[in-house]
Amino acid sequence: MTDTYARTTNTWRNWAGNVTTRPARVESPASVDELAEVLRRASEDGLKVKPVGTGHSFTAAAATDGVLIRPDLLAGIRGIDREAMTVTVEAGTPLKRLNAALAREGLSLTNMGDIMEQTVAGATSTGTHGTGRDSASVSAQIRALELVTADGTVLSCSADEHPDVFAVARIGLGALGVVTAVTFAIEPVFLLTAREEPMTFDRVTADFDQLVTDNEHFEFYWFPHTGNCNTKRNNRSAGPAAPPGRVSGWIEDELLSNGIFQVACSVGRAVPAAIPSLARISSRALSARTYTDIPYKVFTSPRRVRFVEMEYAVPREAAVDALRELKAMVERSPLRISFPVEVRTAPADDMALSTASGRESAYIAVHLYRGTPYQAYFTAVERIMTGYDGRPHWGKIHTRDAGYLSGSYPRFGEFTAVRDRLDPDRLFANDYLRRVLGD
Repeated sequence: MTDTYARTTNTWRNWAGNVTTRPARVESPASVDELAEVLRRASEDGLKVKPVGTGHSFTAAAATDGVLIRPDLLAGIRGIDREAMTVTVEAGTPLKRLNAALAREGLSLTNMGDIMEQTVAGATSTGTHGTGRDSASVSAQIRALELVTADGTVLSCSADEHPDVFAVARIGLGALGVVTAVTFAIEPVFLLTAREEPMTFDRVTADFDQLVTDNEHFEFYWFPHTGNCNTKRNNRSAGPAAPPGRVSGWIEDELLSNGIFQVACSVGRAVPAAIPSLARISSRALSARTYTDIPYKVFTSPRRVRFVEMEYAVPREAAVDALRELKAMVERSPLRISFPVEVRTAPADDMALSTASGRESAYIAVHLYRGTPYQAYFTAVERIMTGYDGRPHWGKIHTRDAGYLSGSYPRFGEFTAVRDRLDPDRLFANDYLRRVLGD
């Protein structure tokens, strides 16, 4: 990934390029003590503070005109506890570095999202997730975290220590303080067999519940303007490892999924009328394949075509109805959609602001190529998803506010009460948090 920080100015842009901010200062503390000093000086100067990761959120969750904290120097593994089966990692560590380091030790996270460029704190603070019948988001695998609050206090939080903070801080939106370290549950590295297979929209929606029930990790992509989907089933395997061949893997993951897809998106942006034809070609380009490898090499994929995204979590039982309504909306509209729609699932969890808090969930994500006007499409999708009590992903584009979200999250008040206690003067506030949490 290219560096998301402009080196010659204080201008910061996110990965998609749809959020730009000019902080008064940019700080890169190298220790918890240095971070506490940064917070103290910012408070004295009347400046707000926001930590930022690699910029993979599409919202302005990290934007500030005050002090922007870069995590570059707060990186690395603090320690692995093989008895407790946990790893403690500095918050600025990229997930790809964590995954590779664990693999070298014969260890792994249980589940993960489909990209691994984000920092540990950025991914967990916004609720990054993959797909799973039984295993939940990255944040659900947290067993403890270290948080520096507005007054410089260093809180070590877990189910046993400051449990009220731990209950809400695993997905904290950067509203409670600056996360400096995270302790994850880990397990011995295992093998996953991935089975990727084209399937019609009608079949995958008719069999959706069975596909989810029968597989540890199931997801699919529907190509708008077609009746075609591509499905992916990941299940644990006794082996042996059988990764994709170097040439065939490059063709599928780089040439087709990135190179040719980039060209198709560029053509579609210039000539929208060509998109339905391109979609029919794209939906038939990926063939069925099966391979077996260690988890992060199966769960994650390179994402080099830049886009903007909206994603909503709906109750799992509403997923098919919501998706069929979305398909019908696209078909009767003049919209031309070049990106596939992604559908994943998650079990219910116990985190206050998790999109799967208290309910089994399905995620429906829509994307558009960067630079393409997205408002009409995303507005129409959001109208559908909110009709099913959808919860927007905290790091992806949406227009919901505290009034809506407080009604959608039963434990919303629990989160805001902890926020009031830890950050009464709103040192970590910005426009995005004022909208989604209130002030």
